[in-house]
Amino acid sequence: MEAKREEEPRVMTLRPVEATQESFAPFGQVIAASPDGDQFGPHDAQLDLSRGIPRFYIMRLESRPLKFSSITHHASVTQCLGSIGGQDWYLGVAKPSIVDGQSGQDRGRSLVQSRAGHFYLPPDPSEVCVFRVSGPKFLKLHAGTWHAGPLFKADAVDFYNLELSNTNYYKFITAFSLSGKQLFHLASSKSEFVREFMTRSIPILSSTVLLIVDHTTHYFKKHDGVTFVIDD
Repeated sequence: MEAKREEEPRVMTLRPVEATQESFAPFGQVIAASPDGDQFGPHDAQLDLSRGIPRFYIMRLESRPLKFSSITHHASVTQCLGSIGGQDWYLGVAKPSIVDGQSGQDRGRSLVQSRAGHFYLPPDPSEVCVFRVSGPKFLKLHAGTWHAGPLFKADAVDFYNLELSNTNYYKFITAFSLSGKQLFHLASSKSEFVREFMTRSIPILSSTVLLIVDHTTHYFKKHDGVTFVIDD
């Protein structure tokens, strides 16, 4: 049930847990330095970049204080994040909740269909936790892991980010109905989930503009009446 707009959101205070391979396992991996010459193994990031063109870049983030009221997941990629120089940073997370099929419910939380086409259960505020990432290491997120951040105490921090070229890219598709057939004009790269969308039988009005992106966000303040503050 959505919170009433006139009500002030309830503030939930979270104490961060240090991100280790064990503590972060439900959400992804913590990758630290290993000796040169080590063979590939379970201590390395287990990546899935098969659904698009990998994008590895440095992003500069500014003014990201230790609070959040929304959380996001990417269904098509195992995203990796790490601070350059090993500065401490924080990430709010919740377990992946992508589901197969179009029906289901969990503790009163009904399925939602994302713009990308997949179905998921909205994250429960009571299951959100925060991790602190200290030193020269990075996080690999399982596909679908909900995350809020990176957040930090400094004024600005540079992060390296490994995702797909279309993970945060908005793709506009104009669709026309012609004699019962649908003609799609793609104004962006043909990612796998766009191709899957094209095969679906969905009634579309002429000149409808569809927005599809692998960037699904849940707004706690709007839907649950809560916001989060990190106490560290």
